[in-house]
Amino acid sequence: MIPAPTIKVKFLLGLFVIFAASFLLLNHFIVQIIETSNEKIMTQDLIGLKKNSSVYVKQAFMINHFGNDEIYFRQMAKDVVEELRQVTSSEISAYGVNGELIYASAGWKNSNTAGDDLDHALNGKTSYTINYTDSTAEAYYSYPVVIDGKKVGILRFAKDFSLLYEQSRHILDFISYVTIAIFAAAFIFSYILSRNITIPIVKLTKASTEVTNGNLDIRLSFRRKDEIGQLADNFGTMIEKIKAQIGRIEQDRDRLEELNRHRKQFFDNVTHELKTPLTSVLGYAQMIKENGQTDEAFFDKGMNHIVDESKRLHDMVVKLLELSKETSDREAFEPVLAGRLLQDVCEGMKFKAERYRKTIRCEVEDGLWVDGSEPKLRQLFINIIDNAIKYSFAQTAISVKAQLVSGHVHMTVANQGEDIRPEDLAKIFEPFYRANMRKSKELGSCGLGLSICKAIVDDHQGSIVIRSADQETSVAIELPYTKPKRGHAE
Repeated sequence: MIPAPTIKVKFLLGLFVIFAASFLLLNHFIVQIIETSNEKIMTQDLIGLKKNSSVYVKQAFMINHFGNDEIYFRQMAKDVVEELRQVTSSEISAYGVNGELIYASAGWKNSNTAGDDLDHALNGKTSYTINYTDSTAEAYYSYPVVIDGKKVGILRFAKDFSLLYEQSRHILDFISYVTIAIFAAAFIFSYILSRNITIPIVKLTKASTEVTNGNLDIRLSFRRKDEIGQLADNFGTMIEKIKAQIGRIEQDRDRLEELNRHRKQFFDNVTHELKTPLTSVLGYAQMIKENGQTDEAFFDKGMNHIVDESKRLHDMVVKLLELSKETSDREAFEPVLAGRLLQDVCEGMKFKAERYRKTIRCEVEDGLWVDGSEPKLRQLFINIIDNAIKYSFAQTAISVKAQLVSGHVHMTVANQGEDIRPEDLAKIFEPFYRANMRKSKELGSCGLGLSICKAIVDDHQGSIVIRSADQETSVAIELPYTKPKRGHAE
């Protein structure tokens, strides 16, 4: 299959056709103009020649007192021819009224004794013909000599117009050379211009093909400020935007895949966590139903287990509802004195800490106001401090601090206990995720407490970070500080 011609080929071919046609038309019109001008010059020259020669012949007849008979014209033909030859610088011949040659000047060519102009003169008309031989051009001019209304003979002039035609040819050659030079210059300029236009277009075409094939790493760099340069810049910007859009789509895809994975994991965990106590409760209930009260010890053990698992199941469902509420609804916030609220929680949790043989040290600055929900913040503080009590070593102190730092209320809860592994820290806020710690199962944790805490902090436009190293675990919470409104007292 023959490939289609490129834009450059079409452009140059069209330009060549236009210039070739223009050159031919221009040359034709110039030749016509020059030939018309030459004919006018020759006609005027020959008319002047006729007038001067006619006056001379008439004066010769009058001076010599000749009549108008043809015999007298034959007698004076030699003198007239020689005299007019000197005056007009032309070769001249004289003919009788019947076309017979009477006398010719010395330079007259015998081959030119006949011609159309002579035939017209025999018929009483003035006429001329032009003969071209090699590089010469001669005009033969014939007219009848009329004296007192009677034709007495014919004068025929041979005038050389080679110089005129040579000048015309030089002019025509000059115009042709100039036209060719202009055409060549214009063609070269057009070729350079076409390359300047088509080369970037070819590169843009190849780049667009690469983009079509999925290669978005293509780059174009044109050092030009014209429309093509702007087009290349726009093309590069378009590629960057496409890459950005694809990047966002890929991120959204990955995020959706991650969300789906978490969703599936969440429901798997929910199913597992709910199924375990239900299976245990159902098992003991069936055995008690089958055995009745015959084994009183087994009956008490089974009932206690059913009650404990039912409580754990109830707590789990309550926390699931709380987590759902935290991730869906947002209550109307109001200024809350977070420092005082944190102190109250610490006071309330001291009894549980003492039961675990631990102490709580609370250091809170005054005037720590935040915009939020007091019940949710109380739940946040309770969950964090409760975890610190559960997972700290015995006979240790739990440090609780709150202060204003750079426009944020900064609160930390630190305890000494078993380190949390880095891989566990990365997933510790996920629902139902429990770090591989020896006390987690003993304390009946279902892995929802920290998820609820993260949802509360996010709802308050804050941040929560857990760090664990060197047998010390700390929870850092930051909430935006707000100035108290009138009517709110500490």
